[in-house]
Amino acid sequence: MAKLNSLKKSIGITGPVVTIVMDGVGIGSHTEGDAVWKAYTPTLDMLMQKYPWVKLKAHGTAVGLPTDDDMGNSEVGHNALGSGQVFSQGAKLVSESISSGAMFDGAAWGDVISNVKTNNSTLHFLGLFSDGNVHSHIDHLKAMIERAKADGVRRVRVHILLDGRDVGETSALDYVRPFEEFLGGLRAPDFDVMIASGGGRMKITMDRYEANWKMVEDGWHTHVLGEGRQFSSAEEAITTYRNELGVIDQDLPAFIIAKDGKPVGTIDDGDSVVFFNFRGDRAIEISKTFEGGEDFDKFDRVRAPKVVYSGMLEYDGDLHIPSRYLVSPPHITNTQGEYLAATGITQFAISETQKYGHVTYFWNGNKSGKFDEKTETYEEIPSDIVPFEQRPWMKCALIADRLIEVIKSGKYKYIRANFPNGDMVGHTGNYEATICSMEALDLQIKRIIDAVDEVKGVAIITADHGNADEMFEYDKKKGAVKTNSDGTPKAKTSHTLNPVPCIIYDNFYADKYTVKDGAFGLSNVAATTVNFLGYEAPSMWNESLIEIK
Repeated sequence: MAKLNSLKKSIGITGPVVTIVMDGVGIGSHTEGDAVWKAYTPTLDMLMQKYPWVKLKAHGTAVGLPTDDDMGNSEVGHNALGSGQVFSQGAKLVSESISSGAMFDGAAWGDVISNVKTNNSTLHFLGLFSDGNVHSHIDHLKAMIERAKADGVRRVRVHILLDGRDVGETSALDYVRPFEEFLGGLRAPDFDVMIASGGGRMKITMDRYEANWKMVEDGWHTHVLGEGRQFSSAEEAITTYRNELGVIDQDLPAFIIAKDGKPVGTIDDGDSVVFFNFRGDRAIEISKTFEGGEDFDKFDRVRAPKVVYSGMLEYDGDLHIPSRYLVSPPHITNTQGEYLAATGITQFAISETQKYGHVTYFWNGNKSGKFDEKTETYEEIPSDIVPFEQRPWMKCALIADRLIEVIKSGKYKYIRANFPNGDMVGHTGNYEATICSMEALDLQIKRIIDAVDEVKGVAIITADHGNADEMFEYDKKKGAVKTNSDGTPKAKTSHTLNPVPCIIYDNFYADKYTVKDGAFGLSNVAATTVNFLGYEAPSMWNESLIEIK
């Protein structure tokens, strides 16, 4: 990797450049339901009044997704922030691979199919069951089931993780009912296909960053062992749990579909399993569980069936998890972290567990580990294992405590941090808790910028996508908030299509540059950062937000 070239005219910043990612904090409509606007945030208000800032596009084609109807997400957002470029991302790659037939011509698909045909066994599909297009898309699942039938597979079982997070919070039946009709149209004497198990995505299977392996253990007992409460159909399970517990889809407990008291779809020796999520963070642990050998020690699997396992993509390019995958992930190269390491720039990255991988793994182009052990330090603050709405401040104060120490230490020229509050609490659908999360974050930003001033540094304060900025569902035709049967606003738990702010906080060097006008996206931040550090941006990166005088 080549080093960065020094600028002919350096801004001459003596302190560090600090990037603060306010996860899930977009620029909303300033109406009811906009928790960012509703919250008491004197620091953010001051920053946007007194300092230059621009709107950044954080969704759709600006972050490598298929269309501008696609919401951005933390994974692709941090890829763009960290690479300075836009790469075709998971959803687009998978859709193109299915359309071209490349997926079905690949070795991984061939392994999955030949295994079940040879053993006269079952092909299982497991993944997030919606069209949210953040972790998965139901159309990909349908295409694979149709192809499996055409390829001569005789028995298919589907294990559905209910969403209610990237889509409407109680929309599960909007997917289950049409899907059951779809399966009914495929079912034949020589093709046995049905839903076998399921549960909410925040209850089972889809943990990330090893924050709560109990979720994966519960998913294993559900999908593999067939242990749990039994129902005759997924619809019966969903309606029963809703009536009994009153929870939204992502929090629905696990369920088993059974016939005559026997689970219809346990995962057994000789079967094949496809985990059809394309996004990596919530796919790694379940992949490790399926592929783990006798030394697997995260929990007692009771039994570990010998299966042919495949992910939709390779979820970790350095650790090669999983060993088999249907579609090659984007090959992200020439990242900011790599260039800074080659140039000898000291770097520090920090977040709590829920977003630690975003300022490390995703920032570095889906690569685990560091580019240079000597110049890079990564620090993780363990997240609480409680519902986020119960502690909406999360670990923001502890992140800020450590960040301030690091800023004042003088050890690092570039520092980045992610504060998960707006995203993780926003996903709960709890409006008041999300307001609280924003107020907690605002307090910490004030402390951090004071520390930046003390060492004569510069801060870039931005976000990766919207979420907290739109907490209610809106009827676009009527221009009004959708309501529940009791008249209360219908909560929105998904990301938004709104732009995000990018604030340049600088009390010492503003006369040395101007902030450009124009249409920009997250990928413009990397070039801005290296310009502040005194270097030219590599030619393949998108342009900087600043112009040096």
